[in-house]
Amino acid sequence: MRKHALSSLGALLAGLLFRISATEWLFLLLSITLVIAFEIVNSAIENVVDLASDYHFSMLAKNAKDMAAGAVLVVSGFALVTGLIIFVPKFWALVFG
Repeated sequence: MRKHALSSLGALLAGLLFRISATEWLFLLLSITLVIAFEIVNSAIENVVDLASDYHFSMLAKNAKDMAAGAVLVVSGFALVTGLIIFVPKFWALVFG
């Protein structure tokens, strides 16, 4: 969660620096919100699975945790692509424009 928080802060600062449009802000904020929300849901699922499995190894418990973590990974990928679409052209114009 700390890494996501630091990445979010960096993206927000970059948004201010590059003066992104309202539409870009919406996508940036959507990405940040989704990643944080999915991380919270992932943590909740892990805690419930640990409680239900009584901390004994279970392949079903492992699969549930892996799927929840996979969902966070998918949303993080969306956030990364969104950030690249928004910021790469602006950075490119700053450096080479």
